[in-house]
Amino acid sequence: MKVVLLKDVRGTGKKGEIKEVADGFASNYLFKSNLAKRADTSALNENKGQKIAKDFHKQEEIKSAKLLAKEIEGKIISLKIKCGTNGKMFGSVTSKEIAEALNKVGITLDKKKIELKEAIKNLGTYKVTAKIYPEISATFSVEVLPLED
Repeated sequence: MKVVLLKDVRGTGKKGEIKEVADGFASNYLFKSNLAKRADTSALNENKGQKIAKDFHKQEEIKSAKLLAKEIEGKIISLKIKCGTNGKMFGSVTSKEIAEALNKVGITLDKKKIELKEAIKNLGTYKVTAKIYPEISATFSVEVLPLED
């Protein structure tokens, strides 16, 4: 019997797949547990529509990620940090602070997407990478300046 899986079923397949399974397995387990439905024409058409919608949404996400990467690429973000009399910083600059600075210039980016090679503990300019989407990233500069009273 052909069925369309409504959820991932271990040993059978993933959600949205059309599988050939034994009649007893389908009627006694998959249908009763609401894990699958019979693969008739309406179910197949619905499944096809869902796949098209999923692909469309993925393409839209990629397009917006590319636009964001283009917007971030090459930017210079300035952060003013409290320093001691000898110019030594108190603490370090984190990805959260960088994300907040980006937000102030109108770029919304989650702090988890900002990759720092090591903690920024000194004044100066640093290259930072933002991993926006699995294969889309952008590099920008973070300029750490002393906070002037």
